[in-house]
Amino acid sequence: MVTDTTNETDSKPSAYSPQDIESKWYDYWEDNGFFNSSVNPSKKPHTIMMPPPNVTGRLHMGHALQSTIQDILTRMRRMQGYESLWMPGMDHAGIATQNVVEKALKKSDRVTRHDIGREAFIDRVWKWKEEYGGIIVDQSKKLGVSCDWDRQRFTMDEGLTRAVQEAFVGLYNDNLIYRGNYLVNWCPVDQTALSDEEVDNVERDGTLWYIRYPIEDSDDFITVATTRPETMFGDSAVAVHPDDERYADLVGRKVGVRFFFIWL
Repeated sequence: MVTDTTNETDSKPSAYSPQDIESKWYDYWEDNGFFNSSVNPSKKPHTIMMPPPNVTGRLHMGHALQSTIQDILTRMRRMQGYESLWMPGMDHAGIATQNVVEKALKKSDRVTRHDIGREAFIDRVWKWKEEYGGIIVDQSKKLGVSCDWDRQRFTMDEGLTRAVQEAFVGLYNDNLIYRGNYLVNWCPVDQTALSDEEVDNVERDGTLWYIRYPIEDSDDFITVATTRPETMFGDSAVAVHPDDERYADLVGRKVGVRFFFIWL
């Protein structure tokens, strides 16, 4: 007896289809609460707090790497019998998010935050957060991460902001963190400081300048190469390597900057 199996063969995919298989099983895991965690005195606790990705855009390879490592550790402890919690969240990334929303405004509507006003701009930022926050969660689920999504938090959630403030104040009072003065990337268009990650670096051919500092009471000089000769007028000292024999006899002497001398 010969059986026609044409339809049966055609109905089966000829290659692995991750979008069908992975979504099916992730929904099954999540619907059955396999990633959920609760206080359980009979088990040892194991918790990882997800370094919250910024809502400035989509996840990248760095997020995929750290999520993979955290997922491995969480699943391993879960299989070892721990009450294992991987706590997910997202960060507002205030200034960085402001910057990307402003860029989107300029591109789509050709307006600035000043044109639409404070309240309207804040509303646009929250809409951005909802859109890209959802994309980030969806991307994480596509990776198969075993977070307890019922506990997901946002750094500007009520209560969480107080917890963050308390943590930072405590660390500051214990001298574990400090406030300091640093150089920042100032955007003259947006009139705010920007993170290095939000700055577009452009390479340009420059010039190397050689400044000859005359040594006091001598016809000799010491030469310093720099790409920023205009900073010469703010010089207060010239440093040399303490083990460099070429300059050993100059340490402690003065060198001239136009009409005044500084220490070497």
